[in-house]
Amino acid sequence: MNLNLSDNNVLHELVKRSNRLASDRSVVNWGGGNTSAKTKMLDHIGKEMSVLWVKGSGSDLAEATEKSFTALRLDEVLTLFERDEMSDEDMVAFLAQCMPDSKHPRSSIETLLHAFLPFPHIDHTHPDSIISICCSDNGRQIAKEIYGDRAVWVPYIRPGFSLSKLIGETVQANPQCELVLMEKHGLITWGETSEDCYNQTIKVINEASAYINARVSDDLLYGGQKYGLLEVNQRQAIATEILPVIRGIVSEYHHAILSYEATEDFLRFVNSSDIDKLSQIGAACPDHLVHTKRVPLFIDWNPEKEEVTLLIEKLQVGLESYKRKYSDYYERNIDIDVPMHDPFPRVILIPGIGVIGTGKNKKTANIATALYHRAVAVMRGATTVGNFVSLSEKESFDVEYWPLELYKLSLAPKAKELDRKVVYITGGAGGIGSATARRFASEGAHVVVADLANDAAVKIANELVRDFGEGVAIGVSLDVTQEDRVIRSFQEAVLYYGGVDVFVSNAGLASSAPFSETTLSDWNRNMDVLGTGYFLTTREAVRIMQKQNKGGSIVFVTSKNAIYAGKDAAAYSAAKAMENHLARCLAVELGSLGIRVNSVLPDAVIQGSNIWNSAWREERARSYGIASDQLEEHYRKRTILNVNITTDDIAEGILYFASPRSCKTTGCMLTVDGGVAAAFPR
Repeated sequence: MNLNLSDNNVLHELVKRSNRLASDRSVVNWGGGNTSAKTKMLDHIGKEMSVLWVKGSGSDLAEATEKSFTALRLDEVLTLFERDEMSDEDMVAFLAQCMPDSKHPRSSIETLLHAFLPFPHIDHTHPDSIISICCSDNGRQIAKEIYGDRAVWVPYIRPGFSLSKLIGETVQANPQCELVLMEKHGLITWGETSEDCYNQTIKVINEASAYINARVSDDLLYGGQKYGLLEVNQRQAIATEILPVIRGIVSEYHHAILSYEATEDFLRFVNSSDIDKLSQIGAACPDHLVHTKRVPLFIDWNPEKEEVTLLIEKLQVGLESYKRKYSDYYERNIDIDVPMHDPFPRVILIPGIGVIGTGKNKKTANIATALYHRAVAVMRGATTVGNFVSLSEKESFDVEYWPLELYKLSLAPKAKELDRKVVYITGGAGGIGSATARRFASEGAHVVVADLANDAAVKIANELVRDFGEGVAIGVSLDVTQEDRVIRSFQEAVLYYGGVDVFVSNAGLASSAPFSETTLSDWNRNMDVLGTGYFLTTREAVRIMQKQNKGGSIVFVTSKNAIYAGKDAAAYSAAKAMENHLARCLAVELGSLGIRVNSVLPDAVIQGSNIWNSAWREERARSYGIASDQLEEHYRKRTILNVNITTDDIAEGILYFASPRSCKTTGCMLTVDGGVAAAFPR
């Protein structure tokens, strides 16, 4: 059924309020909380019915649209208030029958708390300041000081029917109350209008914030500072050393993408005296736990006295220990038939360095660090007013392995060919480079678009993010002939993603002239870009892959000219031959590390190629004695298949070597030239 909203502004206002609340992540965590509104509507036979609009499962309030909300026939839902108990599965099935439109999202597990409270507009949020109080050992007393009888406190119960009914009964028994504080969970507020509801939510949060801020002592926060700050350059240099090591270890079961942050609040926390104890107490609320696990991994490293080599050793030991402890945690608590999650940490804390998040993609890694920002803020508040407390181990496990959370995981789209992989492409803003970047992004890869034309690289990366999602690509500046700039560009890739799995060496140029007219400058330019450039960039990629210890794939984009003695192109052809042989040498040397090295040999890729928009086009046409506008036809006719080659054709060849389909192939040359018999590899 398609509900008629032409005369109903309630849903529009609900979406607007939701977006407004979630624009401040200290009010609404990513993916957390839900909002609702009650209204009257006409059903399919024109009869008026009461409707509850509530945010559906699996969406984020900041990005919510009208399609993120579910309509429920309220009178039917309210019959559940008379029941004494109800399983999660039965509740979800019942609510599905109350939906006038089956196309709406599945109902949230917290739908009933919105139904059982008799208010037109309701916000359920997880604000930092409120959770600070709800996760303090003296939270009830603090709540009384701040709100008096305006607030009611409910003990921790995992979200579902029992909690919703308890909240409904508690508010019924306390008609003077204006808000509900949920122990180790969050806040519920309400209002007669959408604007009233928003204002009430913000007012309640601000009261808690003011109470905490009036008592915070920066010098005493988290037990005071144990270590001083490292210089930014020193901190980042250490991070680029350790991130690939971490990524390699936590990718034991599935490749992981990392997110590294060293914000002021994170550095204050990781450098503090009490971090070793505070960080291991547990998650601040269920919404944090789902994305950060119960506890992070803390590495006890002294940034002022201990070497990076020792930090790497501690990371290796710490990550293996975390995996073992997580397995034990799973075995102690599992009581349903479900496999263990990836046992490695979602959050890693290192004094002097900052916080590292892990995830299946950049977005989920970012979510892990974003929610740990919120956790740090909660610990700041809770330790200011009392002692930080958290969910018990069993409570935590029951959330992490909650069937309804597992159901959300089952809805994830099927994995793509390059999911969880990081691909670095030189010449990424050019014709072949940009086509390859787009093709890889379409197969789930995270792409580093590296190019001398930095603005163009950033533009391509932004387009990929727009089309394929948050964090899918970044653009970096790269001059392949300058060692320091090569190193810096790879450092940017590591700091953003944690490492590199696939390296595509594609940056190039072309020049054409009879050998006797070839200048030393032309010769050196070809050798610098096509020879030295391939050497410098590949060396950095290999160094990262060695640290990850997970193998990798290197693809050289060379040319038909690498094996065909073309006329009037000695400098270009010689440099391309150097690339081909370098690839074969590396295939032999790196095979024992699981790093494959292969080459794609294009020919005459005119459409979409930047090189062919340069003097190269005129030079090649002149060498064949034809006009430049006849080149495409000339090249087509000389192929066995009678075709022209496009940038997309080359991208497919590169994708093949980067993908698992070629996992047993190395040292190979793949011609993508339409068939040029004189250039057959032999």
